[in-house]
Amino acid sequence: MGKEFRGTIAVQPDFDAGSDAETLYNAMKGFGSDKEAILNLITSRSNAQRQEIRGAYKSQYGKDLIGDLKYELTGKFERLIVCLMRPPAYHDAKEIRDAIKDMGAGTDEKCLIEILASRTNEQIHNMVAAYKDAYDRDLEEDVIGDTSGHFKKMLIVLLQGSREEDDVVSEDLVEQDAQDLYDAGEAQWGTDEAKFIMLLGNRSVTHLQLVFDEYEKIAEKSIEDSIKSELSGDFERLMLAVVQCIRSKPMYFAKRLYKSMKGLGTADNTLIRIMVSRSEIDMLDIRECFRLRYEKSLYNMIQDDTSGEYMRTLLKLCGGDDDIAGEFFPEAAQIAYKMWEISSMTKVQLRGTVQPYQDFDPASDAQALRKAMKGFGTDEDTIIEILTHRSNAQRQEIRRTFKSLLGRDLMADLKSELSKNLERLILGLMMTPAEFDAKMMKKAMEGAGTDEHSLIEILVTRNNQEIQEMCSAYKKAYKKSLEDAIASETSGRFKRILISLAQGAREEGPADMARALEDAQELADACNADSDDMEDKFMSILCTRSFPHLRKVFQEFVRCSNKDIEQIIKKEMSGDFKNALFAIVRSVKNQPSYFSDRLYKAMKGLGTDDRALIRIMVSRSEIDLFNIRKEFKETHDASLHEFIQGDTSGDYRKTLLILCGGED
Repeated sequence: MGKEFRGTIAVQPDFDAGSDAETLYNAMKGFGSDKEAILNLITSRSNAQRQEIRGAYKSQYGKDLIGDLKYELTGKFERLIVCLMRPPAYHDAKEIRDAIKDMGAGTDEKCLIEILASRTNEQIHNMVAAYKDAYDRDLEEDVIGDTSGHFKKMLIVLLQGSREEDDVVSEDLVEQDAQDLYDAGEAQWGTDEAKFIMLLGNRSVTHLQLVFDEYEKIAEKSIEDSIKSELSGDFERLMLAVVQCIRSKPMYFAKRLYKSMKGLGTADNTLIRIMVSRSEIDMLDIRECFRLRYEKSLYNMIQDDTSGEYMRTLLKLCGGDDDIAGEFFPEAAQIAYKMWEISSMTKVQLRGTVQPYQDFDPASDAQALRKAMKGFGTDEDTIIEILTHRSNAQRQEIRRTFKSLLGRDLMADLKSELSKNLERLILGLMMTPAEFDAKMMKKAMEGAGTDEHSLIEILVTRNNQEIQEMCSAYKKAYKKSLEDAIASETSGRFKRILISLAQGAREEGPADMARALEDAQELADACNADSDDMEDKFMSILCTRSFPHLRKVFQEFVRCSNKDIEQIIKKEMSGDFKNALFAIVRSVKNQPSYFSDRLYKAMKGLGTDDRALIRIMVSRSEIDLFNIRKEFKETHDASLHEFIQGDTSGDYRKTLLILCGGED
């Protein structure tokens, strides 16, 4: 039985190549062209049918259809229509040729990686033949001439199109291959790149999926995390693409599409290439993966990011807008389940960017800080250098020593000598974590309007001990309990969820599998209840269970409901209550990723949310800021360092960049 068709462009019934050729000819003759007629016809025919139309057009009019389309159309719309008119192998060959030709001036390695990592053996063989036919050149020789090192070696392996077919699974080799990959990287000093190339370039997709599962048991981390730590540059990016395509090509393409459209400007070549090449293969699954990962439909993102006939053609290829909380297609349900499984199995090693200073001398630091603030002017460089290279515990020692040696309050001195964002950042570093969190909670609730996002971020991401210490610090500083402050500044279910979180009484420990299944079924059943009962059930489970337990609950929820917990919350809940539940789910799934998104939102667009930027950079610098940096680069295709550099200035920027801990 053949595999179910997952494309959006299907064979047109009652097809007549001659009639279509005539329609296109009439749409282009005379003054101007009927672009709507062109795009409607071409996007409603399969590629094979388009090739028949090309032949009929030449027979009937003695002209080349692609030549006429190039003459009549312009810009991105022309590129898109012309790409649709080429056979898939020739389209891939042209993309590769353009990528190689451009390599001298700003290399498009990403295009090479995308095509060679994602195509089947048959597609690669056809592309190599098309390249030879179109350019009278040998593709392998051109790749060898324009690439180098391990990156070149892996590209050449992929160009052979000799990966074992999907029904080839060597069960006796699964464990051995996983161990070989571990021994080639994590288990030794240096990396045996040849072993990675041999295994990832030749074993079947099904076999490697089993190998990756086995690898996680051995290494206690995903193969992707190992590749990121063991490899670098274009070779790292190629191997990650291969792994992602082995796990799920639709998810790989969903990520590529998102990156092509987010932020300022659109990577139109990438957008066109993927929409054209996947429209008859797996566009429906790509749409589902896009919705699963980014909480918005591919259709809507195209609509927001493009315009005119170009947009309308892309939307035809996309094939429709997805109901945001609709049930998953089988492929997407499996991916969602697997994502939660990986999240629950992977043991992430959290790393901060600020470490205790080795030759620490609080008296010397206190004297140096006093000298930096004495007399006329302030030596900001010395203040920044000392305080960003000491742990918080060491800074508290400096505070105490400053007072005992000099009889002065270091915080008061810093406040009088510094100003604006630099002052707020340095004072944040000088507070204990509990004092700082209490201050941030107070700031979020004072004045006109409440900063609900800050309240959510702090209460969702702190552990029980951190919340209890924050509550004590709040009471001490402001002579009022944090719970009373929340109760007076918020209302309704949002107030209830914040007060629940502020108890610092979340269960701790690993998942209880039997109870996780019960919780998942209760959440699934609650989706069919009235809204009040549903919200109560979601709050009671999401606010009280441990994070490891919730990972299992959310994984089993996919199985119970065939829906994703994030999409349900987004669709069925509203307002700040929805935002709080959503933040819990995001933190359970991947807390560094959650903070990465918060930092991105703090800096993107016009203006900077300096309070959010300072809060996260200070509070995470000794916990997981290194992990946050990595997630930022992975998701946004730009480093946190770059964003800070472009969005801030002066000594404030200098301090933030030191806390950031490096460029990725």
